[in-house]
Amino acid sequence: MPIDMDSAKVEILDFLEKKTGAKSKFYFNDFTKLFPDAKGREVKKVLTALVKEEKIEYWSSGSTTMYGLTGAGKQSGAEHED
Repeated sequence: MPIDMDSAKVEILDFLEKKTGAKSKFYFNDFTKLFPDAKGREVKKVLTALVKEEKIEYWSSGSTTMYGLTGAGKQSGAEHED
């Protein structure tokens, strides 16, 4: 059964807001655990929609892809230095 996009967005944002104190970036697999019955492709679509809405941001080290709330985390401030 496909996941509902709107409720999935809310669930992901709630998860990030609750967890951001300890950790600001999360792996894709952390989000698939929130929706155990959904396919990875469906979860990816929700994450991509949230990135496009600028509610979360995509971060990559080159070998690792992570997601976090926009503007959260230590590196966010350093990335926008002039």
